[in-house]
Amino acid sequence: MKKITIAIDGLSSCGKSTMAKDLARKIGYVYVDTGAMYRAVTLYAIRHHLFEGTEINTEELERQMDDIHISFKFNAETKKPDTYLNGELVEKEIRGMEVSNLVSPIATIPFVRTAMVRQQQQMGEEKGIVMDGRDIGTVVFPDAELKIFVTASAEVRAQRRYDELKAKGMEGDYEEILKNVQERDYIDSHREVAPLRPADDAILLDNSNLTIDEQNAWVMEQYLRVVNSAE
Repeated sequence: MKKITIAIDGLSSCGKSTMAKDLARKIGYVYVDTGAMYRAVTLYAIRHHLFEGTEINTEELERQMDDIHISFKFNAETKKPDTYLNGELVEKEIRGMEVSNLVSPIATIPFVRTAMVRQQQQMGEEKGIVMDGRDIGTVVFPDAELKIFVTASAEVRAQRRYDELKAKGMEGDYEEILKNVQERDYIDSHREVAPLRPADDAILLDNSNLTIDEQNAWVMEQYLRVVNSAE
């Protein structure tokens, strides 16, 4: 069966990563979580004291960008890829609220996006890849054979994020998370470089009222339709 590139974009905390991971595992493709890449850059900036409140020392961050290397390794226990920052496992650290509250400003910086897009495109050169994020279908892989754009209400996404943190034994406040989700939506859709929007040929999916099984069945149907038509 011909291998294709699958780009899954959408709003924050709408289940893109869950969808992409499950699909990649079922069809034997490589999965890349681009949101985790921006979170890893944010964690690096926090650790290197490049924030003053929410203000970023962009000049110093740009000087250090070549020192930021992000990779993914499959976790046999969870059956999912883990994120590594310069060889260190940081999957848990990048999911906390400190990173969540600062990742959108990092993701709006042009030189950060350029560096991440370059790494992402290198990962996808051989096809057979599922990548999710905010601009995969519009910027990273504009020629992807299958593009999906996922949405859900802010309230549903905040509840999912809250439940995810609780399941990991991490503290979370629903109202704070809802505010964060709404702020990230605004920043992502209004940023100067690669604003969040569906590609013209993307298939839209509102999964507010779908179960994970229903969502997975839907995306598998889209995948089979595309690969069968390409044979």
